[in-house]
Parts: sequence; C-alpha cells; structure tokens
Amino acid sequence: MRRSSGRSCVCLLYTSGWTVTGVGWAGDDRSGVRATALACSGPEPLGGGPADLVFIAEQPGVGLGNRFAGIPGIDPGYLLSDTLSDRGPCAGPHAKIKVGGHPTPLWCVKSPEDRSAYVSEAKGIWLYAVAWPASAGYLLAEHVVLDDLSEGVPPELVFGAPSPYLHGRV
Repeated sequence: MRRSSGRSCVCLLYTSGWTVTGVGWAGDDRSGVRATALACSGPEPLGGGPADLVFIAEQPGVGLGNRFAGIPGIDPGYLLSDTLSDRGPCAGPHAKIKVGGHPTPLWCVKSPEDRSAYVSEAKGIWLYAVAWPASAGYLLAEHVVLDDLSEGVPPELVFGAPSPYLHGRV
C-alpha cells in the first residue's frame, strides 16, 4: 500500500480460488479519492461455503472502513488501542499479510458477529480487511499479498460476479 498523490491505493488480493468482485472509492472533486475498497469472493477457509472479503485503504478521517466493519465512528484507533491493551505489550498481531512487498501486521477488532474485521496502519493510511462470514477471516492466515493496482493491472487478475457488500448490503 502506497500513498501516492494524496490518494489511497486500490489493492489486489493474490490467493488461490478468489476472484475480484468489485472496486469502490470515496472522495470528492476537491480532495480526490481518499479511500478505496476492493471486494473479493472465494471459498470460506473453514466451512467450505462461499465467503466475501473487502479490503479498504483510506486516509484518516474518512470512515469507509469503519462502515464496512460495522463499527461506529470514522477512525478505528480506539478499537485498535483496546485490542492492543487487552493482549498485553508482548502480544503480536492476529494476522500478517504482504502489502506492496512489505510485511504488514493486522489486528482483529470488535465488530458485529456476522463478520470479522482486521485493522492496521501503514504510511499514514488505515488498512482494513473485513470478512463475511466471521470465520472467513482465517483466510488472512494464508499467504495473502496485496499490490497497488494504480501501478498496473496484472494479466492474471480474475473477475467474478459483483459483490453485494459494495452495493450497500452491510
């Protein structure tokens, strides 16, 4: 994930059996794109049924990630702080993914029971991974790599049916 020209990036998930099911963004004509969302669908790692995962990269103060995660407010900092204090100073992250070639830790934060929400911060940008059903968050235990699509679209990108989560079913 890279902050480029004051914008958040669109990221791409590389993992077996998953397809891109939507891309969204938030912003305005004055400040441009300040948050992006990438929806993916694939097999639920534990139950074997379908699962959905939305990655959100946003500048502070937007609130798009909190909306998808089903948590109040526009900033996940207080939830991340609660999670870190509950686990103690020596506890590591709940998941690690590779973002733009760099290992990035993610911490699970409180969210509604129908989903799991993971949050991190990198280079001044909030990164969220929100999974439905909640057990689909275990996908993050696999080798997950995110790349910035603003730098080019790889030919192996697979598209699927549109995600209901980018159409307001949150």
